[in-house]
Amino acid sequence: MSIFEYMKKILPYFKNKFILASTVFLVYILFLDDNDIFSVISRNSKLKELTSKKKAMITDLDKTTSILDKLKYQSEVEKYARENKFFKKDDEDVFVIFYE
Repeated sequence: MSIFEYMKKILPYFKNKFILASTVFLVYILFLDDNDIFSVISRNSKLKELTSKKKAMITDLDKTTSILDKLKYQSEVEKYARENKFFKKDDEDVFVIFYE
């Protein structure tokens, strides 16, 4: 079936003004509008990415909040400084060993 035969078969449907108006409306809504299908899909993917980043930030915030709650006591401050920030007293030597 050639393209001309196909066009002759479909052309009578487009002579109907309601079908023609509906087709033009759908093409405009799906492809030409500011909220077309492509922008909706990209916004949804960005929303998923931002949601996953939000979850990661919330877990980091919870971890930091728990550390901050522990640091209210002087003994915990010294322990945290020695273990995580490698602070030392004046008469000490600190050896840091990293495993590969």
